[in-house]
Amino acid sequence: MKRAARITIAAGLALIVLAVAGRLILGAHVPKPVKSAAGGYLGVAEAGETASYQPVEDFATAVGRKPNIVLYYSSWSEAFNTRFARQVHAHGAMPFVQIDPGHTSLATVASGRDDAFIRSYARQVRAYGHPVIIGFAAEMNGDWDPWGYRHTPARTFVAAWRHLVTVFRQQGAGNVIWLWTVNVTDARTGPVHDWWPGAAYVTWVGIDGYYYQRDYTFANAFLPTIAEVRIFTRRPILLSETGVGQRAGQAAKIPDLFAGVRANHLLGFVWFDQTQADGLYHQDWRLEGNPAGLAAFRRALRSYRDPAPAGLEAAGLPGRP
Repeated sequence: MKRAARITIAAGLALIVLAVAGRLILGAHVPKPVKSAAGGYLGVAEAGETASYQPVEDFATAVGRKPNIVLYYSSWSEAFNTRFARQVHAHGAMPFVQIDPGHTSLATVASGRDDAFIRSYARQVRAYGHPVIIGFAAEMNGDWDPWGYRHTPARTFVAAWRHLVTVFRQQGAGNVIWLWTVNVTDARTGPVHDWWPGAAYVTWVGIDGYYYQRDYTFANAFLPTIAEVRIFTRRPILLSETGVGQRAGQAAKIPDLFAGVRANHLLGFVWFDQTQADGLYHQDWRLEGNPAGLAAFRRALRSYRDPAPAGLEAAGLPGRP
C-alpha cells in the first residue's frame, strides 16, 4: 500500500496523516495478543464450553498444554459473552468468536440497519479490554450457507465486512483481531479473492479445513488455498478450524498437520475437539478416547514452537506479549 508522492509541504502533511491513519486501520493499536511461552497458537473448540470451562481444561490436561485460543460460536443479535471471555483470559488464552449472520442478511448489515446491535456488541468488546479474535460470516467462499457462494454476491459480503469493522472502530473497540475466514478450496467453493475486503480491514486470515479421509495431506488439503491467499495478501494465516478424523487415520496425520503449520510459517491452528456422527464431513474429531491419536498429538506438541515469530509484526501487531 505504499504510494509515491511529490515532496511538497502539502504532500508531506498528507503522508503523515495517512501514515497515522494506516497504523490505526491495520491494527497497530490492538493490545498484545496472548501468546504462551511454550510455542505458537494452539486453539480449541469444545462442546458446552460456554456453560462450563471444564471441557477446555480436560483438553489441556489430555494434550499436556493449555490452549492459548478458545473458539466459540455466536448467533447474530446475541450479545458478546463477556463472562466466558473473562474465563478464557483468566486461563491465559484469547477468546475467539465466530459470528454467524444467519438471523440477518449481509445486505442488511451493509446498509446500516443493524447498527444498533453492532454498536452495542462493539462497546461490550471494548469494555472487556483484552484482545478478542472476531470472525464474521465464515466460509463465505463455500456454497453451504445463505451468506456464501452462489447465495449472496461476494461484493455484498465485502460491503458488510467493511461496515462491521468500521462501526467497531467508531466505537473505539481497538482490541479486536479481525479474522477473515475462508474454507479450503474445493469443488463447492469460489475464488477466495472475490471476498477479500482489503488489508485495511483484516488483521489475520483464517482457513478452515479438515483431514476427512486417509489420502488427505497438508499439501493437498491446505496448500492450494494458502497459495491463493498469498497472491493478494501477506497477512498472517491461522488454521481457524481444523481436525483429523478417526476415519482419516488420526495418529498418522497429526504429525503432518504440525509439520505443515511449521513449514508454511502459519500462526498455528484451532482444533475442533468435538464428536460428530453424520457422515464423512461430520465425524469424530476428538483426541480423547483415541489413545494413538492423543499420543501423536502430545509428541508433536513437545517440539511445537512459534512458527511465525515475525508474523504479528508484519500485521502491525507486537511479535510477542
